[in-house]
Amino acid sequence: MPARPADQVAGHISDAAATGTVPCRVVVCRDCCCGSPKVTGVDHAAQTARLRAEVPVRVSACLDVCDQANVIVVQPSTAGRAAGARPVWLGLVNDPDATEDIVDWVRAGGPGVAARPEILDLYAFSPPRRRAAS
Repeated sequence: MPARPADQVAGHISDAAATGTVPCRVVVCRDCCCGSPKVTGVDHAAQTARLRAEVPVRVSACLDVCDQANVIVVQPSTAGRAAGARPVWLGLVNDPDATEDIVDWVRAGGPGVAARPEILDLYAFSPPRRRAAS
C-alpha cells in the first residue's frame, strides 16, 4: 500500500495542505509482532480503524521494539514541534481504553500542545537508538 501524504486522512485533503501545518498524528506498527496473532486478545484491525476514524494514521512496518507490541507513536503537530515536543512512543497498547486515551489526547492537540494523560505514562517508553548504516 503506498504511503498516504501527511496531510491526507481517509481520502480527504485536510486544511493542513492549505495552511502548511501538520496536525498531530499517530504511527501504528503493524508488522511481525504488532498487529499480529502473537499479541493475543486484541482486535488489531478495530484498533487501527478506531484511530483512523478520529486522527491521521500511518501504518508502519516493524519499528524494532517487538517486546513492546503493540506500538503506537504519537507525533507532534507543527505547533507541538514549535513548542519543543518530540514523538511519544507508547508500547503494550493492547487495551481499547488506552486507544481511546490516545484518541482523546491527539484530538486535544497531542505532544507539546496538550498534557499527556497520566494513564498514558504507563505505556510510554524510550525506543532504543538505531545504529547508523555503515
